[in-house]
Amino acid sequence: MITRKLFAALALTAALATAACSSNDGSDAAVRTDGSVDLSKVTLNLGDQKGTGLQALLQASGELKDVPYHINWSQYTSGPPILEAINSGAVDFGAVGNAPPVFAAAAHSAIKIVTGYAQGLGGQDILVPKDSAIHTPADLRGKKIAVAKGSSAHYHLLEVLAKNNLKFGDVQAEYLQPADALAALSTGRVDAWAIWDPYSAQGQQQAGARILVDGNGYVGPDSYGVAGTKALASKAKTAALHDLMQRISKAHGWVDADPDQWAQTYAQTSGLPPSVATVAVKRDLYTDHPLNAASIASEQQVADAFAGAGLIPGKVTISDYVDTRFNDLFPTTP
Repeated sequence: MITRKLFAALALTAALATAACSSNDGSDAAVRTDGSVDLSKVTLNLGDQKGTGLQALLQASGELKDVPYHINWSQYTSGPPILEAINSGAVDFGAVGNAPPVFAAAAHSAIKIVTGYAQGLGGQDILVPKDSAIHTPADLRGKKIAVAKGSSAHYHLLEVLAKNNLKFGDVQAEYLQPADALAALSTGRVDAWAIWDPYSAQGQQQAGARILVDGNGYVGPDSYGVAGTKALASKAKTAALHDLMQRISKAHGWVDADPDQWAQTYAQTSGLPPSVATVAVKRDLYTDHPLNAASIASEQQVADAFAGAGLIPGKVTISDYVDTRFNDLFPTTP
C-alpha cells in the first residue's frame, strides 16, 4: 500500500518542480511578434511505453511525416513513470491508462488530462496459469497477484475484487512491472497477473496463461493523453501539442481501418511475435472523443475507488486536473 508519507514526499517534489519551472523554457522564442508560432523552433519531449507504441504508431501511419517541430522520445515501462517524468518537466506529453492520472493527482503533480480515447476491454485481463485451481474471481482470496502499482490494471484488479465481495487487503498484491510480472507468473511465484495488452496476449501465448476475467463489466474503456502544466503554459508548445494530438487521432483512425497492417508493423518495432501483436491490436481498437462530462465522471469514479480502498490519501477532484482546450479536435458529444 502506498503510504501517506510517500504521497507527501511526492507532493513536495511536485510543488518544488512547479515552483522551479517558469512557463517560458525557451520554446516561447518561437512566438513571433504577431502572436503566431514558428513551430520549427519548438521541441516536444514525448513519453512512450511498449503497451501503447505511440512512436511506432505515428511512424507507421505516416503521421510523423513533415512534422514541423522537433520530437524527443523517451521510453518507459508503464504509465506511472511517464507521469513522474511529466511532473518533473522532463516530458511534455504521454498516453496512459485510467489509473496513473489519479495517482499523479493524489500527489499534486503538475499534470493535466488533455485528451481521451476508448479502447476495447478484451485486453485488460487478470491472467492465471492454465492449470490453476483459480476459476472464479472469488478464488483470488489470499492469492499473490502481480500488478503494476498505479496502472490501469491496478484499478481493474480493485474493481474485480470489489464486485466479487473482496477487499484489496484480501489478496497479496505484488507490485511488479510487466516484464518481471510475466516471469513471476511463468515460474509460479505469483498466482495471478493483472495486466493489459500487449502483455496480456504475450502471457497467453508465451506462458500459456488463461484469462480469468477481462475488463468487460468491470472498468471503463478510456485511456488518456496527459500533458505537463509547464508545457501547457507555453504558447509555442501548446500549438505543437494541438498538432500532435490531431496526428494521434488520425493514426488511431488508420489503425481502426487497417489493424492487420498496424499489427505487422507493431510486431517489427516492438519485437513482439506477430501473433501476439495481432491479438492485441484487434481487441484494442480506438475511439477518440472529447473530454466531456461523462468521461470526467468516469475518471472520477476511478479516483473514488482508489480513495475508498485507502490506496491514495483522500479524495481527488479530477476536474481540477483536466484541460479541455483541445476538445475542438474531436466530434462534439454531450
